[in-house]
Amino acid sequence: MNQARKKKLSHTIEFLGFTMPAAFAILLFVGIPFLMCIFYSFRKWNGIQRASTFIGFQNYVRAFTDDPTFGQSIRYTLIYALFTVIFINIIALVLSVVLEQSDAFGKGFFRAAFYIPNIISLIIIGFTWKFIFSRAFEAMQESTGAAMFGWSWLGQPKLAVFSTVLVTVWQALGFYMLIYIAGLQSVPEDVIEAATIDGAGRVRRFFSVIFPLIIPSVTVCTFYSIANSLKMFELIFTLTGGGPGTATTSVALDIYNTAFNSNQYGYGSSKSVILFAMVAVITILQVTVFKKKEIEA
Repeated sequence: MNQARKKKLSHTIEFLGFTMPAAFAILLFVGIPFLMCIFYSFRKWNGIQRASTFIGFQNYVRAFTDDPTFGQSIRYTLIYALFTVIFINIIALVLSVVLEQSDAFGKGFFRAAFYIPNIISLIIIGFTWKFIFSRAFEAMQESTGAAMFGWSWLGQPKLAVFSTVLVTVWQALGFYMLIYIAGLQSVPEDVIEAATIDGAGRVRRFFSVIFPLIIPSVTVCTFYSIANSLKMFELIFTLTGGGPGTATTSVALDIYNTAFNSNQYGYGSSKSVILFAMVAVITILQVTVFKKKEIEA
């Protein structure tokens, strides 16, 4: 065996040594459960008995034709995702531009302050804001007399939807800010200086020079915000429990209720496959569109 083949074989063994443990873990904890989920989505199974019955596409037909709760959960999830993605990305981009272009002392502190909620468990965040919307707002209404603190933030359907969006944006803002800040820091200074010399003001420089160059950051942030909002479970589970009624029941929460509270594991599996398909289609379309924008920029 010549030297080139030995070197190639060594690189192959090294590559497999680094990647195979991760690939095995992904296959064991993600791949196999996903295939089992698809398998049981075509069967009737209560999750307790060993035996299950093949029923074909009945679970999927039932989900779209005979389950108003699932239809409501899809509507809420899409509305929640739409507003969450828009608010998170706009606010995060604005704040990152302000912090990056500011020479004020302590901007590193503000970066950390915005990021801290992102490292706290969503379960804890949900219970904390549930306390704020009920007990804390009640106390503030008594002390200040402000009418907004007396509103039923988690008891009225429209306010409850707004509350879930508000808490999600507050919690996730810091993560997306860091991505945008990294994108802004990668913009060459000489390009900005050239635009300034040509007479472009701050607004013109941002939209004509800076924004096209940070579209990769926009792609990443939009991708993560869409995927995370469509799959949101923990925050809604602890904050509203899906209520009032089913006003804030997300698809993920409906799947949980179907599988674990109603013991309809086969039916819950079919809903999980539908959610996977929904997330995959939306994110693939989003990435495709934004990648074209990156090439044009």
